[in-house]
Amino acid sequence: MLEQAMEKTPPLMEGLVVEDIPQTCAWLAGVLEDAFEGISIARAENLTIARKWLSEHWALEKTDRAGPPRIALIDLGLPDGSGIALVRDLAENYPNVMPVVITIYDDDAHLFDAIAAGAKGYLLKDQQPEILIKYLLRIQQGEPPLSPSIAQRMMAYFQKKNQQTITGDLQAESLTAREIEVLRLLAKGLRNSDVSRILGISEHTVAGYVKTIYRKLEICSRAEATLAAVNMGLL
Repeated sequence: MLEQAMEKTPPLMEGLVVEDIPQTCAWLAGVLEDAFEGISIARAENLTIARKWLSEHWALEKTDRAGPPRIALIDLGLPDGSGIALVRDLAENYPNVMPVVITIYDDDAHLFDAIAAGAKGYLLKDQQPEILIKYLLRIQQGEPPLSPSIAQRMMAYFQKKNQQTITGDLQAESLTAREIEVLRLLAKGLRNSDVSRILGISEHTVAGYVKTIYRKLEICSRAEATLAAVNMGLL
């Protein structure tokens, strides 16, 4: 099913809702209508229909930047694939469209895959309409629409990454250039004999470096050495 709202005058804003459950699709269209007065809304129930509609109606997006603002609410679990694929299409080919994910998934995998694909917002379906409207309206202030739990998850993720970077930098400073070289090779899965051959040193010397590395990093296994190398940006 594909439905395009017809307007006698050019719409103030255009929207696309990509959702396979009819009742939910209608609900999301209503949320958009309440958030943005005068918006013209199209609906698509899967990726195939959405892409066809885009090619027929927003294909000039690459050159026509004087048109009305455009937003796409995209579900992730669609019958013919992941909505992330459509987010990526929009980010690459329709730069004047704001792709916003609307989903039930609040895990890191879906969130960061969507953001990496080009999503400009990430909202959860389990919120009341007035809450969704509130976050969608932030677009007008140039703020990305994010559900509170999603914003908190993103902050926690980058705080953790920052801490890992700091820890890795401190660890790297404690190692000599040769020790870092040995650690990088160990983390790649090479045996002491392989490291010895590549660096042109004896296995006994390699074993000594490994012992020193373990002591400085306070680790006791190859697995921990690999993790340390990752945190230090050696791989």
